[in-house]
Amino acid sequence: MIKPESYERLKITRDGRITTVAINRPDALNAVDALTHEELARVFYELDNDADTDIVVLTGEGEHFCAGGDIKWMQESADDPSAGPAAAEAKRIIFGLLDIEKPVIARVRGSAIGLGATLALFCDVVFAAEDAKIADPHVRVGIVAGDGGAVIWPQLIGFARAKEYLMTGDILTGAEAARIGLVNHAVPAAELDARVDAFAKKLAGGAQRAIRYTKVAVNLGLKQVANAVFETSLAYEMNTFHTADHREAVAAFLEKRKPTFTGK
Repeated sequence: MIKPESYERLKITRDGRITTVAINRPDALNAVDALTHEELARVFYELDNDADTDIVVLTGEGEHFCAGGDIKWMQESADDPSAGPAAAEAKRIIFGLLDIEKPVIARVRGSAIGLGATLALFCDVVFAAEDAKIADPHVRVGIVAGDGGAVIWPQLIGFARAKEYLMTGDILTGAEAARIGLVNHAVPAAELDARVDAFAKKLAGGAQRAIRYTKVAVNLGLKQVANAVFETSLAYEMNTFHTADHREAVAAFLEKRKPTFTGK
């Protein structure tokens, strides 16, 4: 059984056999710091083995889903590579979402940026508020979209569109994301909770083994893609953590100015 009290950055609550996991750093727009990263790397494996959970809802506490990597953590990583995200831990986050047999529903309001977008898009069904902001702007901070974006965006919207959004970091609203197939549903923000609750209860009332093994079967192909792409894309990302362009992007963000990239 999962122990909610063992998590500091994730708020875990239950409604019958539906378990909600909320990234719980609302004052930081639920940005992922080192501890959040570690907890995300284990929560889905623990939920998969939790006898009291059939359905998982992933969301963010407060007004945002997840604003991506914490900029202070990025600064620490730029100054000291050992302080940055471990590749093995990053892999466990993505494969935790792929390996868990139970359906995972994303409830996205506010920002789902960078790693936040990756977390949402690797869920099985994504409900977003119409005015949500979804983007993978890794390139805007001088790093490769290697923590999952290069895997999942092409599978959802095709290679041409995926490359456009991953190479620019441009933002999509929830409504635009639904129109091109990046997310399943875009709904008015006031209706988001009710729509997710209704869908979660619909799945919870279904034949659980049939639902789980259907997910497993569909994910076989996605896992093949992830295994082929993820480690290389992540290695490229780790490499760009130590470039002059990334250091410049972090400094520019902290100094509230536009970065000047040199290609180094």
